[in-house]
Parts: sequence; C-alpha cells; structure tokens
Amino acid sequence: MEDIERFFFGKNTISSLSEAENLQTRNYIEVLQAVSRLTYMSMYVIDYQRKEFEYVSDNPLFLCGYSPDEVRRLGYAFYFKHVSPHDLEMLIKVNEMGFNFFDRIPLDVRKRYSISYDFHLLNKGEKILVNHKLTPIFMTAAGKIWKALCIVSLSVHSSSGNIILSKEGEDLFWELDLTTGEWHKTEKITLSERELQILRLHAQGLSIRQIADHLFIAVDTVKFHRRKLFEKLHVKNIAEALANATNHKLL
Repeated sequence: MEDIERFFFGKNTISSLSEAENLQTRNYIEVLQAVSRLTYMSMYVIDYQRKEFEYVSDNPLFLCGYSPDEVRRLGYAFYFKHVSPHDLEMLIKVNEMGFNFFDRIPLDVRKRYSISYDFHLLNKGEKILVNHKLTPIFMTAAGKIWKALCIVSLSVHSSSGNIILSKEGEDLFWELDLTTGEWHKTEKITLSERELQILRLHAQGLSIRQIADHLFIAVDTVKFHRRKLFEKLHVKNIAEALANATNHKLL
C-alpha cells in the first residue's frame, strides 16, 4: 500500500463526493463496454477517490495474462508488477507533473484535455512498448478528476517517454521534458492532402505502383511524398506512418 500511495497527492486525492457528483455516473460502464467491443485497444477506468481501477476491458494487450477482474482487483499494484522499474519511476513523475499542469487549467475546459505517454509493459519476460492515454470522465465541483478513462495501444515509438498533453480542438500540444520538468508548447503536425491520400490508399492495401496509377502521378512522385511523410512523422516505414497518423488523429 505504501508504494501505491506514491501515485497520490493532494491534487489527485478526493476525500468525499456530493450527491450531485455521484449522479454523474449512471450507466456509464455499459457505454465503455460497448466501445471496448469495437476496438482492439485496452480500456480501463481509474477512480481517484477509491484509488483503484473501477473497470477493465477484456482486450488482452494490457492484461498481461490476467483476467479483467484480476487486473481490476490489483489496481495500482498492477503497475508495480508489470512495468519496468525505470518506467515506473517515470510514470510516478509524469503523474505528478501532469496533475500540476492540470491544476493550472481553467475549470470549464479541464475535461477537454488528455495526456499521452509510452512505457514498457512486462509480460512473461517480454517488454512491450505501449502508448497510454488518459482523459477525465467525471470531475468534482472543485475541478478534481474523480474518474479517468485510460486507453492502451501499441506504441509507434521505439522508446518510453514521449509525454504529450493536448486539448481537444486545438492545433497545439505541450511536450514534457523530463530532465527539466518543463512543458514546451508545440504545433501539431499537419499533413498535405496528397500525403493523406497516399496514407489512405496504403491503408486499403494498395502498392506504390497502384497508388501512382490511382492518383495519375508517377511512382517517383508517390515515393517523394512518402519520404516527406516519414520525415514529418519521424517514422521509418508506411506501417509506422499509418499507426502514428491514426494515433494522433491526423487521418
């Protein structure tokens, strides 16, 4: 229990809830269950009042061989069992810095923010790099996150970190420098219409030659746009480009 408490401090601890705050949650788990049936990504809900996981989907990526109920019962102890020690320290640091940032956001827009970061899950001796996104579902009248939805998917990067905080509907995001503890504002990547066309056609399984024929352009032109696309997204191949663009809602 003492180790688990490292994830909690004043800004993310809730001592009590009003009747109105409790009424927010009616039937929401059924909605999450429906969403989990439509995606390969793992989903779970953190309850910051109870300091536990309230819901865990049956999508296997996050489960590390457990059943959803077993992960739910483990709660934060799951991190200590299945996150590498280096990345666990990173998660604790990100948790604190993320809530410190969140505490400075105006109350009326806090629900529009989400945080994304990568860490390694340890599953039967294998290290799997996953991307973890968190966003508020329910909040208290004082603006604290009561319940948060977490989405876990395969990472498109090659190392842990990559900590980004973004606001729905804005073309800016904040990236955390773990060394200095500073958040740096950056513009989101934008893709040209031609780059988007090439990505969509690759997603349909078309080869470079078929894409060139479909768009009535030369093969070398397709290759040129692919290279520019890879540079923008900091990836090495089209599979990584598709995953990155999907993950960052660029398509």
